[in-house]
Amino acid sequence: MSSATLHRLPLAGVLRLGRPSDIWFKPALSVVAAVAPANLVLLALGRLDLAMYTMAGSLCALYGHNRPYAARARLLAWVVLGMVGGLAVSLLAASLTSDAVVLVTVGAVMAAVQKTVSDATRLGPPGNVVLTFIGSASLFAPQTLGQVPGHVGLALAAGAWAWLVGMAPGLLRPHGPERRATAQALNAAAAYADTRGTADGHTRARAASAAAIHAAWQSLLAAGPRPDRTRRALEQLLVRAEVALAAPADTDPARLRAWARELRGTGRVPRVEPPRESADELLGIATELAEPRRPLRQRLVPLAPIAARTAIGCALAGYASLALGVGRPYWALVTAASLYQANVTLTWSRGVQRVVGNVLGVLVFALVAPLAHLHPVALVLCCLAFNFGAEALIARNYWLGTVCVTPMALLITEFARAQNPAELITERVADTLVGALVGFAAAVAVTNRRAGDRLELALTTAERARENAARLLAEPHPAPHALESARRSLAAALADLRAMADAASGEWWQRDLPEERVVHAEQSGHRTLAATVRRQGLVPRNRDQDRDPVRHRQRDQDRTPGRTTEDIRP
Repeated sequence: MSSATLHRLPLAGVLRLGRPSDIWFKPALSVVAAVAPANLVLLALGRLDLAMYTMAGSLCALYGHNRPYAARARLLAWVVLGMVGGLAVSLLAASLTSDAVVLVTVGAVMAAVQKTVSDATRLGPPGNVVLTFIGSASLFAPQTLGQVPGHVGLALAAGAWAWLVGMAPGLLRPHGPERRATAQALNAAAAYADTRGTADGHTRARAASAAAIHAAWQSLLAAGPRPDRTRRALEQLLVRAEVALAAPADTDPARLRAWARELRGTGRVPRVEPPRESADELLGIATELAEPRRPLRQRLVPLAPIAARTAIGCALAGYASLALGVGRPYWALVTAASLYQANVTLTWSRGVQRVVGNVLGVLVFALVAPLAHLHPVALVLCCLAFNFGAEALIARNYWLGTVCVTPMALLITEFARAQNPAELITERVADTLVGALVGFAAAVAVTNRRAGDRLELALTTAERARENAARLLAEPHPAPHALESARRSLAAALADLRAMADAASGEWWQRDLPEERVVHAEQSGHRTLAATVRRQGLVPRNRDQDRDPVRHRQRDQDRTPGRTTEDIRP
């Protein structure tokens, strides 16, 4: 075993609470708006036993809140189809066999497929866990072949409503996701500018800034190629963030943060002076949009070890639960599926968070169960409250959100009939412990040597991108857009390199990582990025513009009476 395979399992900081997400209320309100109508209709009809099927479609409203609305429409449609497809497979299996071992095996394979596809497509939170929860729970729902079409139809109808709920905010704030992504990039660039490029923590701040800027560009690209004044203004702001990344000592972080604040809400987008005369050649977005995306197969192949971990871990967790005589082995299966992260170290942290959250969650359920049993209306309202709480809290730390997810899942099992709370609590705690232990053991046992291979590939890509940019810098007159395209490719390669390095550093059972080569590639890459920024003239024509924002704004007002620089409405 090489020294690179020896890792300490962290405990300090695993349960530390972070800052709430900027949009924590959006998924929280969306899931309530998606779930409530279906549950209330079923309550009025006296058919709460069907709520599990409508919940399958309603929970699709959790996805896509960080995507521009054009991209969100496509994403939500695929999520609904994926959710309904998984539900159909589960219900079909449940109607054809009652063999628990076969059902657990089907659930484990489905969990592996859902995990792999969600990672390959970068689905985003809540990832594959909700899909796996619905699919595995449905495997153990009593079912006949004749009932399957109706139940799938309920899920599809609820999914269509969830699609409308997810898209509705675009009517009021059509550029909201892009504005938020740009604001995050500006704030990250300001944090790096605070270090002046030399203070303690500047390396981490630079990497965070580069990742945020890259994510913001991807958000703008995902919005589509149609010309748009607001998008153009956001692009100009992102260029200023890139300037800060290249020249932190010459940047006023207060100005970047002021621009970021102005992007909040529905106010005007600040318009900044183009940093060079040839503004039409600023971004090279058309070139990037024309580049073909990697085929899905190429994105799936590197994830084979994660898929194997998920399939094996979920299957073994379900089998162990059956061996213990627990009546709901899908809880252990879902627990195992929820653990798997980019590497073993992160998987361990998620396991600790899951166990703590579930144990506290069953205690909350014990307190709430008497109230929920008073009347079906109370049961529905409690579930809605926990839906809201889970999404409002989970961004601060996974365990905190799980404190609400656990009682919600337990209450859902009572939609069909009231059950013994003590029995539910006992089985849930047992399945949580079994799923966490067996799932983590599978993560350790199933090696992921491809993490090192992916890091090597990312290193090679970053080095070639830097060499290409350096070659263009050496040319007296590079082809139009060539330097801009090379700069963007290098920025993307550096962001990918940092992500691959972080993932590989927490993986076990692999060869030593080329840490010095990674450090050198990042340092030389960022120096080349800075050189391209200077060569392209991506520096404000008036340097005082960023030093004294009040004077600059007053100057613009004097130049154009009655109009400020923030003159573009969303």
